[in-house]
Amino acid sequence: MWHCSFPIEFENDENKSCGGELYLVGGSFGLREFAQIRYDVHKLHGKVDPALKEKLKQNTVTLESEYEKLEKLDLDNWDNIRGPRPWEDSKTVQKQHREALHLKTE
Repeated sequence: MWHCSFPIEFENDENKSCGGELYLVGGSFGLREFAQIRYDVHKLHGKVDPALKEKLKQNTVTLESEYEKLEKLDLDNWDNIRGPRPWEDSKTVQKQHREALHLKTE
């Protein structure tokens, strides 16, 4: 019978085979392959289409412009609107809400 000499014994049987050693070596190769796939996919998805890059360069939205939009909004006067429950029909809930707002304004 063929015996492997490895400092860590994986099996406690009288017949010591290379199962644990093969598991250890095979696992390291498998881990390397899965890691390489991860990096290859990241490299492919990291590339940006040139047309999209141009479109992003033309976008002039800045933090200051968005802040100015928020300053113009009236954030002190608002109504808390409940969304429909999963078992409710959203259109009927919206219709009831519009009717309630219509009655409040009259």
